[in-house]
Order: sequence, then structure tokens, then C-alpha cells
Amino acid sequence: MSETPAEDLKPSFRSEVSVELVKHSAADTDVLWAARVSTAGEQSLEELSKDPERSKGLINYLMRDRHGSPFEHNSMTFFISAPIFVFREFMRHRAGWSYNEESGRYRELHPVFYIPGEARKLVQEGRPGKYVFVEGTQAQQELTGRVMEDSYRQAYEAYQEMLAAGVAREVARAVLPVGLYSSMYATCNARSLMHFLGLRTQHELAKVPSFPQREIEMVGEQMEQQWAQLMPLTYAAFNANGRVAP
Repeated sequence: MSETPAEDLKPSFRSEVSVELVKHSAADTDVLWAARVSTAGEQSLEELSKDPERSKGLINYLMRDRHGSPFEHNSMTFFISAPIFVFREFMRHRAGWSYNEESGRYRELHPVFYIPGEARKLVQEGRPGKYVFVEGTQAQQELTGRVMEDSYRQAYEAYQEMLAAGVAREVARAVLPVGLYSSMYATCNARSLMHFLGLRTQHELAKVPSFPQREIEMVGEQMEQQWAQLMPLTYAAFNANGRVAP
């Protein structure tokens, strides 16, 4: 089925993000294999898995004492759909990450835009570095939705007008806001993902408090759920040791 041209689409609005684990080579045995080669040489998967308690203890030791390199011998690739401003925060994470994002130079961008859901706290109280977010009023919720929708529609109409006049996509896209949805593949290993989660999620077990923007936290929460199923021993050790990347 052919894709609907962007000029035939009407603006749509979302409040959620999506994260799909598209491929992986990631298991707790990857950590054990990498760690034990230093003392036992090459071992088979059967040998690595025959003593579960020993395996659990070794992974916890590596996490606790911050021996990080054994957690790098694995790979996970996620397909993420989120507003552009989320991806701008993502790009701060460079060590152990690879990204490929859809391009506004080579394709006409579709009019899907972010509007905060009702659960999204709208009001910031306090000074930078020491603030909290609190619930917005019904009037603030309605204002936010209305103003964002109007702004998005106007921006996309300007984008379409320039394209229709023959202006290059890479120039016309400059009028589009960071609330536009984009998509990308993001590939990481468990160590780089743990560092990401330590900064981009709030958690009661975290030894070092973090205060991420809610939208990137929504992405992090979905990535965490999928990673936890792949590497349960590593995930348990991460939580048991204060959610600090080794």
C-alpha cells in the first residue's frame, strides 16, 4: 500500500510516545561470558548457566563495584516515535549510542504534533535547580491545548505553502516546531542504557536523584520495561545498587 502524501493529511495531535524493541542481542549470559574470560578463558553457555546463584552474585558484584565493561557486550535497537524536543535531549547521550532519525531533507514531514495529556503537570514552581512541577488548572489545560493546536496548524500551513511554491524541503522545514513528531532507531548496550535511565527517569530506588522532563522519561520507562525482560539479573542488580550505571 502506498503512503499517503503529507499534503493530503490533516494535522493530528498526540500525547503519548511509542518505543518498539526491533532487534537485540542481549542476555545476562553476555555479561557473564565477558566477565569470566579474564579468569577462566572461553566458556560455553551451558557452563555459564549451570550455577544461577553464582551468576546472580557475579553480576551484582560487577554492578556494585562498578566494573562496567562486561555490560557492554550486548546490543538493543529501539524504534522510537516522539516529539523532536525529546530527541534533542536524547542526543546528549553519545557514549555507547547510535542514532538514525527520519530526515526532513529527504521526505515531506507528516503533521503529527504533541499536546500534553491531562496527567502532564504544567506549572513549574521554584527557581532553576530547585523547583517542582504541579498540576495545572482546567483553564491552563484548555489554553495549552488551544494555543498549541493553533500554532501547529499555522506552522504546517506555512510549510505546505513553501513546498507548493517550490521551496526545498530542507529550507521549508525551518518553520516547523519542536512539538512535531519524529522517529528514529536508537541502538545501545546495557551499560549505556543504564546511564540513560539513571538520568532520565525518577525512581524510588535511585541513589542519585534525577529530575527529567516528563516526555523523555516516558520513553525511558518503555525502554526499561523491555530491557528488564531481556536481562533480568542485570536489571535486578541495577536496582539493588541504586540505579547507578557501572
